[in-house]
Amino acid sequence: MTSPTETDVDLLIIGAGPAGLYGAYYAGFRGFSVAIMDSLIEPGGQVAAMYPEKDIFDVAGFPVIKGQHLVDNLVEQAGQFHPTYLLGHRAEEMDLFDDRVEVTSHKGATVTCKAVVITGGIGTFTPRPLPDADDWEGRGLQYFVPKLDVMADKDVLIVGGGDSAFDWALNLRGIARSLTIVHRRDRFRAHETTVKEVMASDVEVLTFHEVARINGAEHIESVEVFDNRTDERRTIPCQAVVAALGFTADLGPLKKWGLEQDKRQIVVDTAMQTNLHRVFAAGDITTYDGKVKLISVGFGEAATAVNNAVPLIDPDQGVFPGHSSDRK
Repeated sequence: MTSPTETDVDLLIIGAGPAGLYGAYYAGFRGFSVAIMDSLIEPGGQVAAMYPEKDIFDVAGFPVIKGQHLVDNLVEQAGQFHPTYLLGHRAEEMDLFDDRVEVTSHKGATVTCKAVVITGGIGTFTPRPLPDADDWEGRGLQYFVPKLDVMADKDVLIVGGGDSAFDWALNLRGIARSLTIVHRRDRFRAHETTVKEVMASDVEVLTFHEVARINGAEHIESVEVFDNRTDERRTIPCQAVVAALGFTADLGPLKKWGLEQDKRQIVVDTAMQTNLHRVFAAGDITTYDGKVKLISVGFGEAATAVNNAVPLIDPDQGVFPGHSSDRK
């Protein structure tokens, strides 16, 4: 995967989540060159960042599939057409011309294309930080766990009380040496069934507790926590901290592009066309009458957006792509 400073392609997809990756495949299937830009450093969007090991049951053709496995398959599917990746690049500026679109990232990379498909899910999303923990990023502190085996034989402290915190705890059982959840109150935002399963396991759950200080030299060695009712303190040995405190989402620079919006979503028509010429959108970031936010719906919207962008990319081609089974 490359990150060139200047790229000229037929189609730019903004957002490397499931809808964006499938859109990249479809653009390649139609014979077009494509670039994918995303603010995260790995493809997969929310799925890879927030629940890579969670089972997904509503993807057509898969009775059940892990989030990361789905992402890996989508990357492989798109990869046969060699898309250009600009990961760690937030789309910052967009300039529209009669015959092209130019998008510049916050790092100065410029993509010139004939059409854009925005599949940014909930927009730019960043993890809520653990207070005073910036110095420990890359030294044992992380905000999500893309690969469970990196926690093998470690004492792991998970901070948070939502679905992500409890999902990590369940998925890391039998992999981590020990698991502790720290949450600032005794009510949880996680699914009740998941909470009961964790509570019945050997995971230690400390309610009304917060992190006071992270200790260590080159890497995390322990965490001091305190009871926020009594200020009683204890030190928990650990080599990894997962700050599962949720994410903040923002349309960011997209808000100033002149896109018609409705409550943080981009308004599209039945062709997934926005109010801007040559700009389409698909996935959770879109809204229209009857919209249903599902991964499976996002796949169909991505295909619709790409196919409707085709006449703008190559006027000699129509919207309908033909059937993939007819191609050899």
